[in-house]
Amino acid sequence: MFQGKTALVTGSTSGIGLAIAEALAAQGANVILNGFGDSSGPRAAVEAAAAAAGFGGRVGFHDADMSVASRIEQLVEYANAEFDGIDILVNNAGIQHVANVEDFPVEKWDAILAINLTSAFHTTRLTLPRMKEKNFGRIVNVASVHGLVASVGKAAYVAAKHGLVGFTKVTALETARTNVTCNAICPGWVLTPLVQKQIDDRAARDGMTVEAAKIALLSEKQPSAEFVTPAQLAALVIFLCSEVGSQIRGVAWNMDGGWTAQ
Repeated sequence: MFQGKTALVTGSTSGIGLAIAEALAAQGANVILNGFGDSSGPRAAVEAAAAAAGFGGRVGFHDADMSVASRIEQLVEYANAEFDGIDILVNNAGIQHVANVEDFPVEKWDAILAINLTSAFHTTRLTLPRMKEKNFGRIVNVASVHGLVASVGKAAYVAAKHGLVGFTKVTALETARTNVTCNAICPGWVLTPLVQKQIDDRAARDGMTVEAAKIALLSEKQPSAEFVTPAQLAALVIFLCSEVGSQIRGVAWNMDGGWTAQ
């Protein structure tokens, strides 16, 4: 489906981002990974997906810190030099911190806004010109159910994700007469290593089984009492980037087990 196209997925060395990268590689795209730490494992996983697809897609990696504008510029320069630009941009990088507003550390607020929101502005402003020149581009911003509703203790995250949804709409309107689309996906609870730790901690704290702790966590927000999976979100990204998604523009598509239906 995406042979000859190059996808950049930020924050893609684990979790949702890695699943999206693997899915894009399986559809023939060249994929540029981004993240911290040892990239060998994630890169091997995406290379395996590309090899299984048989389209000859290439896999690259850049360790840009997504909170630093100059490093994001270097990341896009790398993509332009090594892959002739970015055709599919998935802004997935994100961090979280939980505290009440009056207790929220200023440095945590600044970091969350920088990585969860401002980084998407930088990647988008830097990739749009070439997308327009090629007359093809797909931008998917990984927002959150917290881009649509709020929860206590998550002021910075909710502010950033609401901002990302708004930024998505503006970008979609500004590209509406082109073959560049911009959309957001808004996951509810997804079983990532970070969430699994929350479940394990809750089970230990409250003296319950891990399964009971999972149900308790989900029942607070997600009526289905089932996690959204990274693979499901990856499939949604593939749909939005396909030709079928060419007239889906500016949406904030929630996949949340009924969370926002309440």
